[in-house]
Amino acid sequence: MQYRNFGGLDWKVSALGFGAMRLPVSGADHGNINETAAIRMIRYAIDHGVNYVDTAYPYHRGNSERVVGKALQDGYREKVKLATKMPMMARELVKSQADLEKIFNEQLSRLQTDKINFYLFHALNKESWNRMQDMNALQWAENKLVEGKIDYMGFSFHDEYEVFKEIVDGYEGWTFCQILYNYVDMKQQAGVRGLKYAASKDLAVVVMEPIAGGRLAVKPPSEVQAIWDKAESKRTLADLALQWVWNHREVSIVLSGMSTMQHVIENVESANSSGPGILTDEELNLISRVGEKYREHGFIGCSDCGYCQPCPEGVEIPKILAFINEFHKGRGDHEIRQKVVEQYLETISREKGVEKCVKCGECEEKCPQQLPISKLIEETHFMFERRRNE
Repeated sequence: MQYRNFGGLDWKVSALGFGAMRLPVSGADHGNINETAAIRMIRYAIDHGVNYVDTAYPYHRGNSERVVGKALQDGYREKVKLATKMPMMARELVKSQADLEKIFNEQLSRLQTDKINFYLFHALNKESWNRMQDMNALQWAENKLVEGKIDYMGFSFHDEYEVFKEIVDGYEGWTFCQILYNYVDMKQQAGVRGLKYAASKDLAVVVMEPIAGGRLAVKPPSEVQAIWDKAESKRTLADLALQWVWNHREVSIVLSGMSTMQHVIENVESANSSGPGILTDEELNLISRVGEKYREHGFIGCSDCGYCQPCPEGVEIPKILAFINEFHKGRGDHEIRQKVVEQYLETISREKGVEKCVKCGECEEKCPQQLPISKLIEETHFMFERRRNE
């Protein structure tokens, strides 16, 4: 495993961190984690050098923290730094310091620990940053630092660069930040400007979504594939995406949300060969061109041929894939994404959506693009279905 500086701390972090947002699940219920598989994956990563595990209060409907807590028993807790997050995006849950205290204590219980090494205020934007200040949340967190319940404070971020800079400059106690960053979204949200600004302030930068939620690892649209076909490199698509992020000296660690043991094995292998300056000029040029095409055409290589239809369970596969593509094309623009969500909920009924998919694989056998349709359909829960009852 390669290790990198973590901002201004006298501590080296593994190039790869285990992100516990996409743990393996049983069936279509996102909250029903396959605990045996998840614990095995987390421990494999730690055994192979990963020393940073990241989770959050809402992941897998709260079960991510619980399973991570189980995985870190039997001596594994002492081998890693643990990160979790206060759900600032949940206005109905976090209204006061009393709420902060209640949630924090629940997290300690779930994680079976008496301390959180790296604690983040989750998914900050302009609105939640203002609410934090109104409830004096930073003072609450500083009290936890004094009590020894938190080692270091940081935040994850989803808004524009100007807001990111305001938050970085708005508090001197930050140790680290977590931002979305990949070769498609390098100018979205905090982006490359935020990466460099945070590093200039000696903050560690934790990168999430390095493979764009897995989108950069699936078979791409034909326009993108035509560019990749010219590559001399034998790297996999996932490895190229990860290496592009690790190529930046300002990046401290890359989080990957891994759903299978194979993901863990491959990502550990990629991390072992990572480092600033690893990619050649030819590879960087190719990735730049691919990024432009993705921004133009989207992530999903579905040609709407209809070969996957009819689905035995009635799932409207091509329509759902089209919505997924539009959702991802709107990365960095909340209004566009919200409109896509609303259109999905109006168009795709519960009877024809993700809950009806039984992962029979018939559609994948028929798909000429060889798309991982079952996985894509399942992931609509993250983007659409969880909003149906909001």
